[in-house]
Amino acid sequence: MSSLRRPGLVLLAALILYSVTISPFTDYMRRKPVEEKLGYLPTLKVIRVMAADQKEVMGASLIMKVLMYFGGITMKQQEKIIAEPPDYVMMSRVIHGALQLDPYNMDGYYFAQAFLVWDAHQVAIANNLLDYGMKYRTWDWSLPFFAGFNSAYFLKDYAKAAEYFKRAGELSGSPLYINLTGRYLQESGKTGLAIGYLKTMIATSRNDTARKSFEIRLKAFEGVRIIEMACDRFREKEGRIPSSVAELLASGFLQALPLDPYGGQFYLEPDGKVATTSKFAFAGAKNEKRQNSGESHERH
Repeated sequence: MSSLRRPGLVLLAALILYSVTISPFTDYMRRKPVEEKLGYLPTLKVIRVMAADQKEVMGASLIMKVLMYFGGITMKQQEKIIAEPPDYVMMSRVIHGALQLDPYNMDGYYFAQAFLVWDAHQVAIANNLLDYGMKYRTWDWSLPFFAGFNSAYFLKDYAKAAEYFKRAGELSGSPLYINLTGRYLQESGKTGLAIGYLKTMIATSRNDTARKSFEIRLKAFEGVRIIEMACDRFREKEGRIPSSVAELLASGFLQALPLDPYGGQFYLEPDGKVATTSKFAFAGAKNEKRQNSGESHERH
């Protein structure tokens, strides 16, 4: 009889130990700052074993973990609670691992496009991930569209961009994306291309965190475009590049200075290109202020 009770007692003891251990751990994780919650994750090999036949569920949960982490960081940056950037290296690793588990999960590719390209500036890594996704999501026009934009706007690889846009056009059946092969490449490197792209991303977004990130960037780029058009009008009339944003305002070519939603200030570089002290990132404006403390920004 005692031999029959022993497994039950062992199980009961294990449950008690688990309860005693998990309760304070859960409370600790709940109180832990959101910027620390991404934490350590085991290797992909270990995750595959843990996932067993639930790889899609495990992949989706990993992506959700990154979304919650990044959303919390972004919110605190907007509220000026923290200035430190997210852990992009770990975020990239988690997303890559999740898509290895489930290569059909569109949220992973979409969000990787959002933070790897715009925030982490890892464009080549993002395109490699998109190429990986195209092997599985063979019907999806959005992956080659994203890769085509990255190739044209960031990498200046116009031949590769043309290939991606052509594929997007063939998959979508829409002449719009076929036309991108020529028209967008002709305009590559201009703000208008980025604005068109961001509007497409916002319209097709299924995630509130990613959409909010794109909306903020769109507002910033629209501000850049307003100043660019003022510069064009100034150059047509005066026959030269304006020396500063202040000159555009004083001469009436710019009615009001657009606000940078990242907290920076727009200015003109020596070649007339519109830039901002924030570098289109919330941490960028703070870092710029640290580097230039005590100095006046006369170029603005």
